[in-house]
Amino acid sequence: MRKKLLTLAATTTVALLALSACSSGGSEASDSEDRSITMGVTDPGTLTPGRQLVAYDFSMAVFAPLTFLESDGTLNYVQAESVESDDNTTWTITLKDGWTFHDGTPVTAQSYVDSWNTVAYGPNAFENSGQVANIVGYTDLNPAEGEPATEEMSGLTVVDDLTFTVELIGPDSQFPLQLSQAQTAMYPMPPSAFEDLDAYNSHPVGNGPFEMVDDYVENETIVVTAFEDYAGDAPTTDQISFVPYTDEVTAYTDVQAGNLDVASVPASRLPQASKDFGDAFYSFEAPGISYLGLPLWDERYQDIRVRQAISMAIDRETINEVIYGGANTPATAFTPAIEPGTPEGICGKFCEYDPEAAAALLDEAGGFEGTMEISFPGGGGLDEFYNAIANNLRQNLGVDASAVPSADWAEFSDNRTAGTIDGPFFSRWGALYPSQQATMRPFFVENGGCANCIPWYDPEVKAAIDTADAEATEDGEAYAAVQELILAEFPAPPLFFETYSYVVSDKVSELVTSPVGNPRLTHIELAG
Repeated sequence: MRKKLLTLAATTTVALLALSACSSGGSEASDSEDRSITMGVTDPGTLTPGRQLVAYDFSMAVFAPLTFLESDGTLNYVQAESVESDDNTTWTITLKDGWTFHDGTPVTAQSYVDSWNTVAYGPNAFENSGQVANIVGYTDLNPAEGEPATEEMSGLTVVDDLTFTVELIGPDSQFPLQLSQAQTAMYPMPPSAFEDLDAYNSHPVGNGPFEMVDDYVENETIVVTAFEDYAGDAPTTDQISFVPYTDEVTAYTDVQAGNLDVASVPASRLPQASKDFGDAFYSFEAPGISYLGLPLWDERYQDIRVRQAISMAIDRETINEVIYGGANTPATAFTPAIEPGTPEGICGKFCEYDPEAAAALLDEAGGFEGTMEISFPGGGGLDEFYNAIANNLRQNLGVDASAVPSADWAEFSDNRTAGTIDGPFFSRWGALYPSQQATMRPFFVENGGCANCIPWYDPEVKAAIDTADAEATEDGEAYAAVQELILAEFPAPPLFFETYSYVVSDKVSELVTSPVGNPRLTHIELAG
């Protein structure tokens, strides 16, 4: 197993921003050399960067970010020439000259301002609008009642063709990190996008190293090819085909058979992946964390002792070894260990397996009546994991617990968003940049990015996150106070600090990653 452990130092001030561009990757290839790869993905449904929920790999191929966070914690500039602030509240972003979209139109400051306003505009209902929620004027575009009176955030100002300013609602030392690769709502769109957003979703035109070939058709392969006029570093491949799968196990076996080049490893195959693939199995430490979401709207889960008892009844160590092959780490805090300053161990006894204490605590809370149906997305190889949790709760707490998969991710997502789930549920987040902020905001701030992940929103927690955001420190220790507040209410049990695991075909000699855990497809190394 090639296990890449990413050592990260959070880059939180402009003084720490590296002035170099991303490392070079491209090389000349002969006409006869096949420099294309195929990758198994979940059918995305939506491709617009401000809307997509599972098309990260596609987005990071078709679009280029303002900044790029390297594996060593260095924040490099890509589309941006500089990102500067004197107070961490008002930021000036200067773009590099000469960049174009795939349709030949120039990438300008207006491109970014128009794109971010489109993402933020409430009636557009962009799923990733929370990524721009801290810009002054966002609430004007999302009033509590009625239609917005404006279509533009007052915090965005175009200075000239290559310069714009961003005023935030408060100081935020992490803002440069938010401009990096995985915050897809921050990507620019060309003028043509705003003429017909639905048409654009079927064929996004980006500013990145690859351009889309044909219009998107549901459940059909999406092909992107290297963009000849890309102003950044040339990709190492000429073509990427994103092949949709409804079952991750099928994608896994297709890599084994040589019919696919890259696929993520489903949970059910983690214990055997190293044996199946040897050096072609990669496990990347990444800023992902899983929780067991709880339906806090149900009065049966209102007592904190019930929530704590559920957590203490789950045997994380055994589940990790048997189901994940030891790939993950039982969670001991509310953010991933890889995020700087995470106070590992803060969860204490409530994240430790103690079935006797769990049963006693549930009895003290008055017990649990009725059934407990655990919902999770089907087709992702998660059956054994959630069946194990249901078994733990049934055996250790005496509750009538069962695990029930949806037909697919889309059905689960729709049910969770609609609030029709009446039991514990799949809840996880892969942070879009390695900072505790990037996990806490989506989970614990309303409209922060992961609607209904827990959901639990406390004004005191929000205020504490804002205070921590304002402190420009590298160690992330300012967020420890937030975790104390979360622990005091224990809204949901954290389960695992995750690794992201992939397998590759013989065509791939080296799979490269970044701190967000996704393969860096623009820098993949091919064999031969």
